[in-house]
Amino acid sequence: MRKARCEVIDSSEINVVHVYNRTVRRCFLFGQDPLTGKNFDHRKVWIEEWLEHFAAHFGIDLLTFAVLNNHFHLILRNRPDVVRTWSDTEVARRWLMICPHRTDKQGKPMAPSEAELNLIRNCPLKLAQMRERLADVSWWMRLLCQRIAMRSNREDQATGRFFEERYKAIRLIDEASIIACSAYVDLNPIRAEICQTIESSEHTSAKLRIDAMRLQNQAERPEPKSFQRDPAAFLSPLSIDEKSDPTGPCVSAEGKRCSEKGFLSMSLLDYVELLDWTARQSHRSKRGKTPTDLPPVIKRLGIAPENWCELVSRFGRLFHHVAGNPDSIDSMRSHRKHQRFRVHRRVRRLMPTAD
Repeated sequence: MRKARCEVIDSSEINVVHVYNRTVRRCFLFGQDPLTGKNFDHRKVWIEEWLEHFAAHFGIDLLTFAVLNNHFHLILRNRPDVVRTWSDTEVARRWLMICPHRTDKQGKPMAPSEAELNLIRNCPLKLAQMRERLADVSWWMRLLCQRIAMRSNREDQATGRFFEERYKAIRLIDEASIIACSAYVDLNPIRAEICQTIESSEHTSAKLRIDAMRLQNQAERPEPKSFQRDPAAFLSPLSIDEKSDPTGPCVSAEGKRCSEKGFLSMSLLDYVELLDWTARQSHRSKRGKTPTDLPPVIKRLGIAPENWCELVSRFGRLFHHVAGNPDSIDSMRSHRKHQRFRVHRRVRRLMPTAD
């Protein structure tokens, strides 16, 4: 029986959550539909545009994402600590940029007027409600799915449900689960045989980070280069050093993302190498001898190489409400009813425990 969302995720606390949603009847409504012969790849761009817009205005960090032909995956980290640093005017402005009263000819939100701002900031009840919503993963997903569904139905001249049901959510509670889930999300196009390499995985956070790394390398060369926009600017920074990085909210000054706090204790280059190594173990079209040099992160987590590959490839089936080390899950209880969370017996064999 599925637990209520509030039993697993408390929006007043910082949570890292893997969320995903699928279109109705498993139709390829984001890609090439073999049944109708229509191509809907442009809808993947719609999703990326909304992700970029939401990342700039919500109090939520976008860590990882992948958009496939009939579903999409996101890893989000809500930041109520960041939202608490915003003034009343900033809270009102951000909400009105997400749910605007007025839009321009292109349908983009217009800057809110003083009168529109006053409707929120002069009402303590509404202001508190908007402040809470800005750090709520459910509101991010609710508005994202709503916007995509409405625009797609208008394009198809159809009515009714666009997504199968309410989005799924899995809370990630430790470093191992975050790394494994990030790899699972970024490698989804390769596992689905949409592409063969990470750098060709369109509409994924991995490709955007690789493109950004290439642009940075070009910018560091002596010859003059024309200015190019950072494609990964709206994504959360990947690397975090808990010993030297500043603590606290780390609010982003550029306004393209919520904060400057990373989420993995490894460099981007190490993460890309981990993805490449993992993809070569699980993809059928990749032949050759398994390399003897394991990525350092696998050694550090104490996970056997074969266990790591199974953990990444079957992540969506192994975890339901909460993902992490079995010992950590066993010690947790749901927020309201204080119930235990079920751990798949296979997870106990794949992930190291204190025993």
